[in-house]
Amino acid sequence: MTKPSLPELLHAAVSSVGGVERPGQVTMAEAVAEAIDTTSHLLVQAGTGTGKSLGYLVPALAHGERVVVATATLALQRQLVERDLPRTVDALHPLLRRRPEFAMLKGRSNYLCLHRLHEGMPQDEEDGLFDQFEAAAPTSKLGQDLLRMRDWADDTETGDRDDLTPGVSDRAWSQVSVSSRECLGATKCAYGAECFAELARERAKLAEVVVTNHALLAIDAIEGAPVLPQHEVLIVDEAHELVSRVTGVATGELTPGQVHRAVRRSAKLVNEKAADALQTAAETFERLMELALPGRLEEIPEDLGYALMALRDAARTVISALGSTRDKSVQDEDVVRKQALASVESVHSVAERIANGSEWDVVWYERHDRFGASLRVAPLSVSGLLREKLFTDRSVVLTSATLKLGGDFNGVGASLGLAPEGTEGDEVPQWKGIDVGSPFDYPKQGILYVARHLATPGREGSRGDMMDELAELVEAAGGRTLGLFSSMRAAQAAAEELRGRLDVPILLQGEETLGELIKAFAADPKTCLFGTLSLWQGVDVPGPSSQLVVMDRIPFPRPDDPLMSARQKAVEEAGGNGFMAVAATHAALLMAQGAGRLVRASGDRGVVAVLDPRLANARYGSFLRASLPDFWYTTDRNQVRRSLAAIDAVAQADGR
Repeated sequence: MTKPSLPELLHAAVSSVGGVERPGQVTMAEAVAEAIDTTSHLLVQAGTGTGKSLGYLVPALAHGERVVVATATLALQRQLVERDLPRTVDALHPLLRRRPEFAMLKGRSNYLCLHRLHEGMPQDEEDGLFDQFEAAAPTSKLGQDLLRMRDWADDTETGDRDDLTPGVSDRAWSQVSVSSRECLGATKCAYGAECFAELARERAKLAEVVVTNHALLAIDAIEGAPVLPQHEVLIVDEAHELVSRVTGVATGELTPGQVHRAVRRSAKLVNEKAADALQTAAETFERLMELALPGRLEEIPEDLGYALMALRDAARTVISALGSTRDKSVQDEDVVRKQALASVESVHSVAERIANGSEWDVVWYERHDRFGASLRVAPLSVSGLLREKLFTDRSVVLTSATLKLGGDFNGVGASLGLAPEGTEGDEVPQWKGIDVGSPFDYPKQGILYVARHLATPGREGSRGDMMDELAELVEAAGGRTLGLFSSMRAAQAAAEELRGRLDVPILLQGEETLGELIKAFAADPKTCLFGTLSLWQGVDVPGPSSQLVVMDRIPFPRPDDPLMSARQKAVEEAGGNGFMAVAATHAALLMAQGAGRLVRASGDRGVVAVLDPRLANARYGSFLRASLPDFWYTTDRNQVRRSLAAIDAVAQADGR
């Protein structure tokens, strides 16, 4: 029997989901197939509505080797496993004459731990374990959640937190889950044979397609202990998020609370001398942190250096002592010991990393109103790590609606550790970038309006002219506005101001769960939704509810952001343009994501309004505009009001 062609397979898959083949999807599938066949790498920009999931799943399944798909959001992970993969596998089965297995794999703390559920959890103040079910009042929200999870444990096949509906708080989940460091290990645990996390790993080992998240991909790359099964093809969806997710995994933190918790957990399991040394080091560290001022530490102050070395050495002594001392009075000592070891090892590794100092790390103090001060350390860049760990021994496909910034892929490529496209060399990963476009007609469906007449936004203070402009635009649009703000303070101020001025409902992020807010926003076209970062990337509301997307200012990183400013400085010291490489690229990515909220379906019409004149006036404005969808561009405020009013009138005539 002849092998089915890629167009045949794609046609079968698209038909099975009731879709229509699009030129961009076909181009993408062919490019992915070529990258897999030649073991090369590919960056694909595929606009909203392209059908990019099938664009990479079909060629990957046709190839027949094991593929890992890593995505940033839970929503896309679930969509792949619950909708796209089952339909695609069913559609391709008659043609491929095989039925590829697929599985989802997450970090251990996402799965219910049966040991902790049934045996209790270690407590800090006293020996042994305590029953969290007894400790929580059955009438409290926590108590009710715990009882519900105990019932759920008997029914669930996966133990996956995301299969528990309705969900529970982080606090409730922490009572029944463990981190990989706290886990006893399947061979030592009484529940090892039934362990949900281990079962998920076993399923992944047998699957042809493993769906995971960026964080687990980062852990797999950074920690050297493989979590993911061996694979020949890696597909990174929502690839614009990868660098920040990897940075997050590679960031270490030390807080006084964390250090004292390590002291409490280990004190009764080691000799008095070791426990006292860690206690003393913890107290010294806490006194220093009380005086800590937010900001980067270009050099570690002498007193902090001594405190960190004392913490490191005391933690190392406790780790050694934990391995030998046994205390028969402690109930289920292995579990208590494992949790203590996890706490102390965490303190030791971060203290050692900061004390040793590396030119490749950035160290800073942060101060939080509720949680106090913390000491943080993050890599100056993750590009070298990604180049070494990601782009060897397999084909990598990275895709997103926003990878081409300022007109090319080299900016995103550099952040991933890739040399400019076309660079030759034995040690240089070979890659190419393609933009397969979008099925939407952006110049006809959307307008990009820049309020050129407004004053340039300053760092602080009210923007009266911006508020007037915002009110006029929202009024012209008849509500229907998604407001994307650079800070929570700005979003709150705008919501407060417009609630007093306009007769349209204005929802504000933080006043309800994000899911509920988006549902309410989509349900009533007159409603507006204002918020910050998660709205820039996570809102998918096609139709008349979102016909005006407003950005209050260009979302450059804060000048006092320690990591971003350090990265900018490093580029400048290497002879590059730090502002363009770091700040402008960061802003371009966010603006492209934000502007992408406007047109989500072929019938959508509307305006993206940027209330920051720098997008029109500054030299870098053209770079930022080139990163946005190809909307019709204007700075004419009267024209844009007329357009909004006309779009509103059409929606109202349609009864929407």
